[in-house]
Amino acid sequence: MNKTALTLSAAALALTGTAALAHGHMTKMDTDGDGNVTRAELTAHADEMFAKMDANNDGVIDANDRQAHGAEMFAKADTDGDGELSQTEMKAMHEARMERREARREARADRRADRMAARFAKMDTDNSGGLSQDELKAMHEARSERHAGKRGKRGHGMRGGMHMMRMADADGDKAVTRAEFDAALAAHFAKADANGDGAISAEEREAMHQTMRAERKAKREAAQ
Repeated sequence: MNKTALTLSAAALALTGTAALAHGHMTKMDTDGDGNVTRAELTAHADEMFAKMDANNDGVIDANDRQAHGAEMFAKADTDGDGELSQTEMKAMHEARMERREARREARADRRADRMAARFAKMDTDNSGGLSQDELKAMHEARSERHAGKRGKRGHGMRGGMHMMRMADADGDKAVTRAEFDAALAAHFAKADANGDGAISAEEREAMHQTMRAERKAKREAAQ
């Protein structure tokens, strides 16, 4: 049987947990479904993610944890336990990844549909089942007021994945302690919470996302 050994690259190791702090997971943190992510919800999610990333439970996220997660991924894919991945096992791993990705897409689509339905119900003030010109005008005016009130106050928001972990590593020793992790999380929550009400709203998450996109674009242009 033709078999290939799996090389655990840095990119693969990066998928073992750090990306879970990226923007797209903010919705998952909203456990009560009210559209806002509170500090308590973020802390609860952080506790779960830190525990997953700290594979050896030593209170530090470092290369040893990434290696342990990589070995776990390999063992899960190596279904016959022979220490190598066959083409069949590689295909199965790829198909499982595609299934998980599709499930996430469907879940996001369902959440978007729910949000759209909720927004429509809010705009349809006379409960007629349709939006009149007056209702549409009121919606646009309210949106403009919200944006005007927040313009100039929005922070850079929470950064995702490996960048978040690098920033959390305050002493530069390539290991992140729980204290460093919590400090970085608190700092980024404060930046994302533009109005300081102790919760990150959908509008603040969108502002955070747009800011991150603008920063990435500026970096790409500067590198050219």
